[in-house]
Amino acid sequence: MKTVLTGIKPTGKIHLGNYIGAIKPALQLATNPDYQPVYFVADYHGLTKTQNANELRELSMGVAASWLALGLDPEKVIFYRQSDIPEIFELSWILACFSPKGLMNRAHAYKALVDQNKLADKEPDDGVNMGIFTYPILMAADILMFQSNLVPVGKDQIQHVEIARDIAEHFNKNYGETFTLPEFIVEEETAVLPGLDGRKMSKSYNNTIPLFENEDSLYKLIKKIKTDSTPPNEPKDPNDSIIFSLYNEFATPDQVQRMREEYANGIGWGDAKKELFSVMNAFLEGPREKYNELMAAPNQLNEILMAGAEKARKKSVPFMKEIRKKIGLNNM
Repeated sequence: MKTVLTGIKPTGKIHLGNYIGAIKPALQLATNPDYQPVYFVADYHGLTKTQNANELRELSMGVAASWLALGLDPEKVIFYRQSDIPEIFELSWILACFSPKGLMNRAHAYKALVDQNKLADKEPDDGVNMGIFTYPILMAADILMFQSNLVPVGKDQIQHVEIARDIAEHFNKNYGETFTLPEFIVEEETAVLPGLDGRKMSKSYNNTIPLFENEDSLYKLIKKIKTDSTPPNEPKDPNDSIIFSLYNEFATPDQVQRMREEYANGIGWGDAKKELFSVMNAFLEGPREKYNELMAAPNQLNEILMAGAEKARKKSVPFMKEIRKKIGLNNM
């Protein structure tokens, strides 16, 4: 049985990009009897940017509530909070000793910050904490601790899986076969989801559509989606439309076919946005209600996460003992 691992970092409200690019495909993989799904809230990863205690706590609970509201069954998977698994952080230090600094220098997120600083005529490492710099090592520990075979990611996250694989190979060469070498899975059709302004949907660009907005807010956000100047009654290409891309994720096959016909007939952008709101809101009504119930019951959420951590540690504790023994520490 192959292990499939997915984590989401609590740096903002869960948005459509998170759902379509990570949560939806991960939940679909969970239906495969050949896979052991492992899902986690990457709360310590969030600390690189979110350094307000109440905000980090609220955002972490929001990630957990989102998974559950969208259909994750904690009885059938391993579902935990990263900070509840101390072995991950011990492994992170061990892996750091097998991670060349040059490898971290080439990490996309770090390089992007350095490039931004250079353009702004700042010191290259201005605003870069060591959490950001060593982020790929902690992610490698997340992946390798549970012997993950498959890691669903967006195209911009492929490098993290490749780094985890490189570190694992280095360790295995030194101490013998220990870590499974992970492979990435990319949902090609939704690898980069456009945001409200046409750029990649990202919290950094403030162009996201939070998943559990109320109906009025959801409709207002959809109306803000950037479209081209093609007038009503002129045919439109559904394959080059953010609105159609989103519609396709929430509509039935029959609805999608009808919408294709509407595009060919020249549906106006205002009407297309109304149709998008209709299918999205219909899909999200139940999950929105469940999400709000869970966010109002933090003790219940915590109990679910702690039960998941107990299942996760049944794997991480013995594996950590094996790793300690291999590197020459007392097998305590």
